[in-house]
Amino acid sequence: MQRVFTILTLVALTSFSLTALGQTSAGKTPVSQPLVSHMYTADPSAHVFNGKIYIYPSHDIDAKDVKEDDEGGHFAMRDYHVLSMDKIGGPVKDNGVALDIKDIPWAGRQLWAPDATVKNGIYYLYFPVKDKEDIFRIGVATSKSPTGPFKAEPEPIKGSYSIDPTVFQDSDGKAYLYFGGIWGGQLQRWDNNKYNPKGALKQKDEVAYLPRIARLSADMKSFAEPVRDVQILDKNGKPFLEKDNDKRFFEAAWLHKYKGKYYFSYSTGDTHNLCYAIGDNPYGPFTYQGVVLKPVLGWTNHHSIVQVGSKWYLFYHDTQLSGKTHLRNVKVAELTYNPDGTIRPVEAYN
Repeated sequence: MQRVFTILTLVALTSFSLTALGQTSAGKTPVSQPLVSHMYTADPSAHVFNGKIYIYPSHDIDAKDVKEDDEGGHFAMRDYHVLSMDKIGGPVKDNGVALDIKDIPWAGRQLWAPDATVKNGIYYLYFPVKDKEDIFRIGVATSKSPTGPFKAEPEPIKGSYSIDPTVFQDSDGKAYLYFGGIWGGQLQRWDNNKYNPKGALKQKDEVAYLPRIARLSADMKSFAEPVRDVQILDKNGKPFLEKDNDKRFFEAAWLHKYKGKYYFSYSTGDTHNLCYAIGDNPYGPFTYQGVVLKPVLGWTNHHSIVQVGSKWYLFYHDTQLSGKTHLRNVKVAELTYNPDGTIRPVEAYN
């Protein structure tokens, strides 16, 4: 069933104070309220299609039969819902189930963070899910509507692996898929695009794992080239080491373009920052600039950055509604740039 929720509805449906809704332990108040409260959502990939805002989040569930672990087994999502709204701050519509795991022929378990794009009137939903052998692959599904329902391809994208796909279409029409996440995202099991089930996490003085990129073919369903690393460098041109875990890549890649520059943003995972780096082309290298968003309530963060009209916005999540790391809620806050093109860090709490 389709439902419309506003922030006023959220407040009206509860008699909780701000503290009950999720103030931090330090007594700080969230600057933004959850966009929806009837279900748990996370990892919001936001886009503007035909003048309307569409959000493609994960759909968190309370999988009580799954034990919590460092691999994220309890993040046991089974379907996707697409949210939409006409403007920031307006009513948010849940458009129902867009894709269910039971309708993905090759899927095993765990539908994690998706992304979407449109080309020639066809909408493409990119998603990670473990296959029948419990290895994360990336699939693609299509629809003639931005809200679905989406029909999955019978096989994952050949050569794809790990999690957190995000798609970027450049002004020249070329499209690129970025992906990867360590720990439960299994990126550490891949070396030169070959799978090693015994692949280990990096030691503190080793060069950190890097996200991946591949240009998409014209059909948007396959890779046009071999998967390669995305270089993220410090301001001295050196790669980050694993011990630089407040800056190095962990998961949640996103790419956007601002005034001719390419902004690659990502999560540092175990240190909970959202960071960004700037480059001159979609492949990078990208030079680290700083933090977009400091740690929020909950273990993870995963975001998107999108222009709506003349303003820019950061979509993200925290655990304000549940207080549990695997039951999250999506939010949005305005994002601004400094005159030199750097991003002013967003403050999630007052």
